[in-house]
Amino acid sequence: MTVLVTGAGGFIGGHLVADLLNQGKDVRAVDIKPQDEWYQVHADAENVVADCADMGDAHKIAVGTEEIYNLAADMGGMGFIENNKAECMLSVLTSTNVLVAARDAGTQRYFYSSSACVYAGDKQTDPNVTALKESDAYPADPEDGYGWEKLFSERMARHFREDFGIETRIARYHNVYGPEGTFEGGREKAPAALSRKIAQAKLSGDHTIEVWGDGEQSRSFMYIDDCVRGSQEILAGDNVEPVNLGSSELVTINQMIGILEDIAGITVTKNHDLSAPQGVRGRNSDNTMFHEIYGWEPSISLRDGLEKTYSWIYDQLKSRG
Repeated sequence: MTVLVTGAGGFIGGHLVADLLNQGKDVRAVDIKPQDEWYQVHADAENVVADCADMGDAHKIAVGTEEIYNLAADMGGMGFIENNKAECMLSVLTSTNVLVAARDAGTQRYFYSSSACVYAGDKQTDPNVTALKESDAYPADPEDGYGWEKLFSERMARHFREDFGIETRIARYHNVYGPEGTFEGGREKAPAALSRKIAQAKLSGDHTIEVWGDGEQSRSFMYIDDCVRGSQEILAGDNVEPVNLGSSELVTINQMIGILEDIAGITVTKNHDLSAPQGVRGRNSDNTMFHEIYGWEPSISLRDGLEKTYSWIYDQLKSRG
């Protein structure tokens, strides 16, 4: 069985390809970036540089596939999402073309990586947020740009299943993090950005860091290993509704900084930039539905995941001299 992973040169895609290969699966790994810019390149995979937003490329890479994990999207952390709404919405070309190509290729199962950004903004105004359940996506009021594209593409996957019989499955990712990913350049998410700032503080001896907002905005963060496992179980399972895939361990940004301080063995002074992008005030994952269906939930603690993430980023920075 040939399994296609789009966005394979990215953070989640690289880890997913590795796990699929470890299971002995035949993997076609695709990304738009030149291979020397992929975070992970696995020699045992069929590695292809192609543009999933191009209908011709999408059809070529879908040929002969029985399963597709569509992870490809133009996205990043909150700074990127808030300042590049049009670019985020253009990912609809990728979402559409890969789905059409899957249908035309006779692909049996199609996984779409959606996001917690689809959830209604009026349910995320308090750091002490009530965890978001799947029904909270409607009435629709998602994150402008990125969230709207994800919600639209969820509906499109639903209708392709209903109209054409392709078994589409949808996960709503909640803040995935870990090593072997973006940690600088403007697209990084909070765990990687803060790990980089703490590592730079430790290496430089200047223990002052910038924090976006007052640091009291809250989130849950899912370690990459839980994401890879959950994604595969969702694709293989019978549940056809979008389902949360995230940790339910809610922390504020300031609390995460405290964990990283402890890991690094330093204390930092926080300069809060109240004008910086912050996103919603609070967001957490209600895992009731996921647990009922799959019998487990993402449970790798933030402390354990940050230790691995921080260590990898620290080593990357230290190797630069």
